[in-house]
Amino acid sequence: MSRRKSGLNIHGVVLLDKPVGISSNRALQKVRGIFQARKAGHTGSLDPFATGMLPICLGEASKTAAFMLQAGKKYRATAKLGKATTTGDIEGEPIQTCPVPEIKEEDLRKVLAGFVGDIEQVPPMYSALKHQGKPLYEYARAGIEIERPARPVTIHELDLVSWQAPELVFDVRCSKGTYIRTLGEDIAKALDSCAYLTGLHRFYVEPFEDQPMVSLEELQFARESGVLEQQLLPVDVGLPSWPIIELDDEQQSKFANGNQFAYSTDIYKSGQARVYGQDQNLLGLAELSEDGIAHPSRVFNLDS
Repeated sequence: MSRRKSGLNIHGVVLLDKPVGISSNRALQKVRGIFQARKAGHTGSLDPFATGMLPICLGEASKTAAFMLQAGKKYRATAKLGKATTTGDIEGEPIQTCPVPEIKEEDLRKVLAGFVGDIEQVPPMYSALKHQGKPLYEYARAGIEIERPARPVTIHELDLVSWQAPELVFDVRCSKGTYIRTLGEDIAKALDSCAYLTGLHRFYVEPFEDQPMVSLEELQFARESGVLEQQLLPVDVGLPSWPIIELDDEQQSKFANGNQFAYSTDIYKSGQARVYGQDQNLLGLAELSEDGIAHPSRVFNLDS
């Protein structure tokens, strides 16, 4: 018999401002520990040297995490030109030195503009992408180079913040799957140089553009003050664009048991939806088909 996880049944989302120097998983475990939550997950990692928004999903909210992996993001990156490292950031070993270009801001802005739109990136070896079941970073640490195909990503905005040679600071709003380390390296190549990131801050993960973040220290203080649950956002806060279906008692019983049910296609034709009961309680998520049948995809149990 498997051991049941210990902890409390805490459900909701925390928008953590991840501090520098710890992994996303370590940050996750710290938040989980502060809440004493039984279950937790996050919606996409930040490198240890990076800071900023890391949505943490506690309890039943962890069932929504996979749907938020597709979200766009906005960052501020600081790149130092003239040197490259194994990891593309300050955590790596130096592997190359390059000349630092003399370039005017107006010309630099033109170079940055060339990266806006749909581009292709070769993922870095020091990444969590898997090859034959193992993360690429394990091969990199063993000195093994794996051929990686380029992947399409979208750069929605790329703005120059400052340029004081050799330091380049830029803001980028991008699609999921974009490696900012690689973007920094590719910008440097376009300038006939090389670079590595010395700083990276994530402003937000969509759809939390206007939501404030909370630090580990603030969470700990809230716990000591007895107001910790005030830091929790609703379980479905990350899915604001999903329509809501309200069920009657008969439909609610079917949904709770994982059975499909009929719904009106007058408003919702197909796609994903949030499912609520008559008393406005969140029941879960469903996949809607064009023939008017809803199939439960996630059933929540917020009472335990």
